[in-house]
Amino acid sequence: MSAWQAPDREVDALVGARHSDPFALLGPHEVEGGVVIRAFVPHAGTLQAIDDDGSVIADLWRRHDSGFFEGFAPGRPAWARYRLRARNDGGEWELCDPYSFGPLLGPLDDHLLIEGTHRQLYERLGAHVTTHDGVAGTGFAVWAPNAARVSVVGDFNGWDGRRHQMRKRIDSGLWEIFAPDVGEGTIYKYEIVSHDGRLLPLKADPFGFRGEFRPATGSVVARTDNFTFHDELHIVARAEGEARRKPISIYEVHLGSWRRGEGNRFLSYDELADQLVPYAAWMGFTHIELLPISEHPLDASWGYQPIGLFAPTSRFGDPAGFARFVDRAHQAGLSVILDWVPAHFPTDIHGLAHFDGTPLYEHADPKRGFHPDWNTAIYDFGRHEVTNFLTASALYWLDRFHVDGLRVDAVASMLYLNYSRREGEWSPNPDGSNDNKDAVAFLKRANTTVYAEHPGSVVIAEESTSWAGVSQPVHAGGLGFGFKWNMGWMHDTLDYMSTDPVYRRWNHDKITFGLMYAFSENFVLPLSHDEVVHGKGTVFTRMGGSDDWQKFATMRAYYGLMWAYPGKKLLFMGQEFAQRREWSEERSLDWHLTDMGPHHRGMQLLVRELNHLYRQHPALHARDCEPDGFRWIVVDDADQSVFAWLRTDGEHSPVVMISNFTPVPRAGYRIGLPFAGRWREILNTDADIYGGSGMGNLGSAFADEIPAHGQPASAEIVLPPLATVYFQLDPES
Repeated sequence: MSAWQAPDREVDALVGARHSDPFALLGPHEVEGGVVIRAFVPHAGTLQAIDDDGSVIADLWRRHDSGFFEGFAPGRPAWARYRLRARNDGGEWELCDPYSFGPLLGPLDDHLLIEGTHRQLYERLGAHVTTHDGVAGTGFAVWAPNAARVSVVGDFNGWDGRRHQMRKRIDSGLWEIFAPDVGEGTIYKYEIVSHDGRLLPLKADPFGFRGEFRPATGSVVARTDNFTFHDELHIVARAEGEARRKPISIYEVHLGSWRRGEGNRFLSYDELADQLVPYAAWMGFTHIELLPISEHPLDASWGYQPIGLFAPTSRFGDPAGFARFVDRAHQAGLSVILDWVPAHFPTDIHGLAHFDGTPLYEHADPKRGFHPDWNTAIYDFGRHEVTNFLTASALYWLDRFHVDGLRVDAVASMLYLNYSRREGEWSPNPDGSNDNKDAVAFLKRANTTVYAEHPGSVVIAEESTSWAGVSQPVHAGGLGFGFKWNMGWMHDTLDYMSTDPVYRRWNHDKITFGLMYAFSENFVLPLSHDEVVHGKGTVFTRMGGSDDWQKFATMRAYYGLMWAYPGKKLLFMGQEFAQRREWSEERSLDWHLTDMGPHHRGMQLLVRELNHLYRQHPALHARDCEPDGFRWIVVDDADQSVFAWLRTDGEHSPVVMISNFTPVPRAGYRIGLPFAGRWREILNTDADIYGGSGMGNLGSAFADEIPAHGQPASAEIVLPPLATVYFQLDPES
């Protein structure tokens, strides 16, 4: 055997996919007098190394029947590029040797990953179409520190884990390889052997930018770095001013069921851009919030059990289609918020669970790494590489797709070690406390990073506990979110509205109590998807009243109160036109209702008008999160179930809201007002156009200098039954 030939034991290990360092064996290696070239090409009968002009550099000897070849090229440097020409009885083909290329990653990538501070981690890990040493292909990189072997497999190598065994970067546990001639659209997975020799189920790429259409579970090579946007003005405007001082009225949407195509098929991202975007803009919403669109295996999870935190789901098209959807929304004046799920992940075998044969992304202790409610795994927030992965995901959507913010799901489950656990099912901190210090630190870092990198974006917490400072800055001791869902407001007000009008006088505090804490956080008022599923009915069916008329009237009055209540607004799709059936992810909304009589269409027109009033009048939005923008006028009229308050921004004309939650009209109701003069009736939820009885104040009321309700002036008004009215001071008066 010549000195340049590989030992038999190494050849056997390589073809058996057990070699610890395939790059040390395969590819070009300098030896005395030239270079030895080794390659693994199954199904080849003969193999030659050739130059670009086709001339033969060396004939490679078939050392092993499985397809291991090696040969000597005298006087040739190891850095010189070559290709391989293979032949068998079926013909001839050429290929580029993946083991002839150097690494794509560098020591800085190793260092920043271990440190947990790799700002551009998604630009380094995953599958990236690139040109390396003048050759087009795709670079693959994945983190699997405890694996004995990692290979990338796909149609391009016959799903043979021996052919693209990856290079391990010892310092970081990253594995990488450049696969020449592999391009966009290639389906791939990772084949991983654990440290104890087990061949694991094939894994999707944690950083995959596109996934196969379910039920297939492969990753797809895709570019997301070459989108064209036309939203420069939107991005500039987004960064101007404080989000809490701007109108935010959110239309929450599940893309798979907002509307369906023929045969109940999903609409594409482009079809949704054609239909959903103009509708939401016409309705006057400022934002569209999408239930998670990260790739997920199960439709019934609504996206809240994601597999691919970097891949827009293929249910509606490719990543470029989603980018066009966001761009179209921005051009229509709409911002886009994504539901984002860093709290947990499903244990599907092709996903993150035991990714390299050990608890890697999930916490190793089941008391901290498994969620009993959802049968999901919980991330190890104390591991820098894991929190870097999550932060990179958050940044990715804002960087690559220009989305305007994230709504972070299930924050409460992240904050508490004993969330939804009985005694003995959780382990406290050494000091006996129950806060998840690692998760808290992660949330603070992620929020700080997002706001620093993307001024004007918003990060919203779904958080239902009394944790203090959720929406306060990190430097002030808070978690750093921009806003928090006001779950207490939602529960209390829905309870009140579901009560029969005759009993509401004994539930008056369901409305008044929320104002005791309304400014303790920057709140969003959510009537979300969670309130219209699992037997709860819909917002309409939950309204109290003896008949449809009372239910519609109560719902209109409720929305009138909501849009004047301090806090940003969120309404789930279908509730703007009083959907009667519970929401199901399997079908479209009941759009035909808007063509059936005045009530459903009237509800839709009312929400549209509320959105426009909310946006047009700074008094209704500029001090949503500050106590000086709100003042009670009537707080104690429980017997008549009347509420009234003043909204102001200190600069523009104030707006007064009065709600009557009984079916009894009240003529001559004296209401205290801060100024004498003419007050225009700018909203009446009992108007004919909304399906109401048409009772009102003929467009205005006049206030005299007669004190009432602690105000220096007052006016006698008509309060329609089960209705909310808004009055605004006429500046000219």
